[in-house]
Amino acid sequence: MKTQFPQFIYGTAWKEERTQNLVDLAVKVGFRAVDTANQKKHYREDFTGETLKDLYKEIARDQFWLQSKYTYVRGQDHRLPYNPDDDYPTQVKASFQSTLKNLHTHYVDSYLLHGPMNATALTDVDWQVWKAMEQLHTAGQAKVIGISNVNLLQLKELFASSEIKPMTVQNRCYAEQGWNRDVREFCLENKIIYQGFSLLTANRQVLTDQRVRLMADKYSRTVPQIIFCFCKQVGMLPITGTSNETHMQEDLNGFNFELTSDEVQFIETSFLI
Repeated sequence: MKTQFPQFIYGTAWKEERTQNLVDLAVKVGFRAVDTANQKKHYREDFTGETLKDLYKEIARDQFWLQSKYTYVRGQDHRLPYNPDDDYPTQVKASFQSTLKNLHTHYVDSYLLHGPMNATALTDVDWQVWKAMEQLHTAGQAKVIGISNVNLLQLKELFASSEIKPMTVQNRCYAEQGWNRDVREFCLENKIIYQGFSLLTANRQVLTDQRVRLMADKYSRTVPQIIFCFCKQVGMLPITGTSNETHMQEDLNGFNFELTSDEVQFIETSFLI
């Protein structure tokens, strides 16, 4: 199945009671892709859905690209979207049905495993969850399935042994670690869409670097626009979680120029430790 991915995603993590107003603002500014998760510890997917329910009256559901996630108990607080005593496939189904209800939709455009069970290899539990997600995809309820917070070894294992290959990966990007280059390159080689988050908040040293500021001056752009343009040019789909309307507008309007190959290489390699 060929799926059209967005150019930019609006992230809703850590917004709590501000979620409804910020999602409404992001859509009115021009965002049509929204990332959330059924994990009240860090996201209010239900608040996102309340905004979308009203927006659907003006903008058709198929004009939105909605992404959510199944999160293990260890990543949740007491407000669980499933019974933790159930087996994992049942948990996935319950969490997914709750997501559909929260978002007032009968499908999602992308559904992720919100990180493997541990930090090394995949576990049997991860495979149980992935099989359940494959079923959601086969049924047409999740147009895309993927994984977040994953290392290269885990991604290679998932890609090699899954019946339905991961179609997208969402990872935090640190400039000091090469912007997750090993995972990004594997994704590019295998036609997996790579989503990057914390692109600004995890990389303060890049934002304040005088050489990057000079690039911004050269192109009459903001430093965040330079970073997001870099992301586009290295094959990354960026996520922004800004709560500032001006920054939202700048983010969306930051793709109509290009950095030189030397500038891209500088941003990619100059902050390694």
